[in-house]
Amino acid sequence: MVAAEIFNPGRTYETYKVSVKEYLTFREQGFLVVPGLIPLDDIEEMNAHVDGLLGGTEQIPTVPAPPATLSQEERLNYYQRAHMLHRVLPLHERFLLHPRTLDVLEALIGPDVLALQSMLFFKQPGQVGQGFHQDSYYIPTLPGTLCGAWVALDPATEENGCLWMSVGSQNEPIYPDNDSSGNQNGDRVLGDIEPISNASNPDVTQNTLSRVAGKYTEVKVEAQRGDVVFFGGHVIHRSHTNRSKTQSRRSFVGHYCNARSLVPWNHGSPYDGDSANYLHILGRGTTHLPYAQPRFGTPCAANRPDLYGPRAPREKVMGMMPSGSGLMILTAHAEKDHDD
Repeated sequence: MVAAEIFNPGRTYETYKVSVKEYLTFREQGFLVVPGLIPLDDIEEMNAHVDGLLGGTEQIPTVPAPPATLSQEERLNYYQRAHMLHRVLPLHERFLLHPRTLDVLEALIGPDVLALQSMLFFKQPGQVGQGFHQDSYYIPTLPGTLCGAWVALDPATEENGCLWMSVGSQNEPIYPDNDSSGNQNGDRVLGDIEPISNASNPDVTQNTLSRVAGKYTEVKVEAQRGDVVFFGGHVIHRSHTNRSKTQSRRSFVGHYCNARSLVPWNHGSPYDGDSANYLHILGRGTTHLPYAQPRFGTPCAANRPDLYGPRAPREKVMGMMPSGSGLMILTAHAEKDHDD
């Protein structure tokens, strides 16, 4: 509770404990919905910010505000999505590192969690969705531990373009795409894997990942404000056009991985060496790899290891050794760095 008050003074957050059933659900279907994970006060704060962006009273650094000459409809459609705002706006950093979100991620992909990306979706009436895709194609982690956390800022319904998940597709490899980006992402070591074409294209006749998705049952994932949908980087998913005449489907999405995975990704920007881990924020636990500090000081493992750091430290290294009965048991090494 103390840590939560430091995160957002004046507000308290109860630690969320993932149940065994929730853990199994995430593994079995590739995604998990946690109802009401983010308090409505926080949702209202983000929505007021989004309203300010659409109304021109707030601005994304380096991005021009909507011109005053735009009509109301044109103003609402000025933005569709914005990426990596946690690097320029404190509120987005706080959402990316929200303690309740990290509580769940610590159980699902942790205990060591690296925060990689933030996205804000505006999805106003009439705005299109995104066709079948796998997030790990776009954000590679080695080994593959990517997980998205999709926070509903508005009620998400079938009409206004909620998420759709292909249940069971989390066991599929990451399919290389014959797109024009020239990247080498995807599982290319498999001898018989066939590249797909046009992932994310809403047109299933053009997006050939739809053939893989067709092997699975697709389910809609409707959500209420404050609900969070966690989904693995391999699961095939999509959304449809917002067909509502009046209802937006705003959402905040964070992407994370186990902090011990290499991350050769920095949202299209250059980085030094083989990985960009040093540019991403350590949210929970610890790691042997470099990591970044939060630019606006949001408490997390990077700057408050006393609160969010290693969960089960041992004073001595443990190893498997035979007992007198011949069974293998955990035994502390005589010296901390002696691993023979």
